[in-house]
Amino acid sequence: MSRNIGASCKKCRKLDCKLFLKGTKCYTNCVIDKLAAATKRGGKVRKAKVSEYGVRLQEKQKARLQSGMSEIPFHNMFASAAKAEGQTGENFLRKLETRLDNIVRRLGFAVSLKTARQLVLHGYVTVNGKAVNVPSYQLRIGDKVALKDAAKAENAMIKQGLTEAEKHNPRPSFLEYDAEKLTGKLLRWPDREEMSYPVNEQLIVEYYSR
Repeated sequence: MSRNIGASCKKCRKLDCKLFLKGTKCYTNCVIDKLAAATKRGGKVRKAKVSEYGVRLQEKQKARLQSGMSEIPFHNMFASAAKAEGQTGENFLRKLETRLDNIVRRLGFAVSLKTARQLVLHGYVTVNGKAVNVPSYQLRIGDKVALKDAAKAENAMIKQGLTEAEKHNPRPSFLEYDAEKLTGKLLRWPDREEMSYPVNEQLIVEYYSR
C-alpha cells in the first residue's frame, strides 16, 4: 500500500488551503493562518499565476491529499462515481466522506484522518460487530461503527480525538453518536453542505473529463 509522505504543511501552503492534515496543530500552529496574518500586517505573499488546467489540477489535489489517497485508487473511485446515478461530483465526494477512516474521524475517535487510519489498520474499529482493518472500506446506510473495548480504555489518541471533537469538530447530523458506548451509525447519505471536503467538485469533474 502506498503512503503519502512529505511535510504536511508544505502541501497546504502549495495549494493555499487548510487541509487539516495534522489534527490539533492545524488549529494552533497553521502556516496558512500565519501567511494570512502576515498579509494583514502589510506583508506580501508572492503567488504564481495558475492556468485553467492548473486550477482544476489543484482542486483535484486538495481532495486527494485531504483523503490521504494515492492517484490510482483516487481516480478509480471517481470512475465509479461517474457510473452511478446522480451528479458525478457529489457522488464522488459522498464516497470520500463515507470511507471508514473518514467516518472514524468525524465521529471524534481521531484528531486527523492519518490517526483514524492508524486506528483502523491496528484493528481497533469494528463495523456491525466485525473487525475491519481496511481504511477505504465503504460504509452503507445503517452500518454501525464501534471501538473495541481495549481501545476505549487505553488509547490516548482516541481520548484526544474525543476531547477535540467537542472543541472544533461537531459531529454531523447524518451520523448517530452514542457517547456512552462510543459507537456511531450512518443514518443517511450526507448532503453536500455536510461534507468535510473544502473543494469545488465541478472542477474535479472537469479535470477528469478533459
